[in-house]
Amino acid sequence: MFFKQSTNSNQDKTEMSEGQEKQSAVVPSPVTSASQPESPDSGDIIAFVGEEVTFKGTIRYQGTVRVDGRLEGEIYTDGNLIIGQKAVITAKIHAGTIMCQGKITGDVEAKHRVKLLSPAVFEGTITTPILSMDEGVMFNGSCHMPQKMERKGKETKLVISVEEAVKVK
Repeated sequence: MFFKQSTNSNQDKTEMSEGQEKQSAVVPSPVTSASQPESPDSGDIIAFVGEEVTFKGTIRYQGTVRVDGRLEGEIYTDGNLIIGQKAVITAKIHAGTIMCQGKITGDVEAKHRVKLLSPAVFEGTITTPILSMDEGVMFNGSCHMPQKMERKGKETKLVISVEEAVKVK
């Protein structure tokens, strides 16, 4: 496992050996410039779980994390989670945006979106307002797609406008 914390003047790096297990990790977000707005697809990777690493426990972080190894437990973030093609995750996941090419087993909740890219395998439940899935993805589970509050407001306003337009004077 590799953690990278960015600050204004220095960088700290901590590396874990292959197969080492860790119970909990808290990764602070990197310092970002006010001129660079954060989008779901942007940001430096602040932590990395390599192919040969097995992690059991809970991860809480802000920013972007990439997982290419095995992870069992829970993941909590408002940031991005990138799951590589060789990753195997058995976890409860709460994230902002999730992009997956590997295997996920568990319950997933994403505030912004979930992208399942081929050859991803998903088994469990997804709750997200936006889901995209490539051809070749194996999806065994269920998906709940709640409407965003902004969309509800706009749709309601549109219905009111149509009703007013239909009124006969």
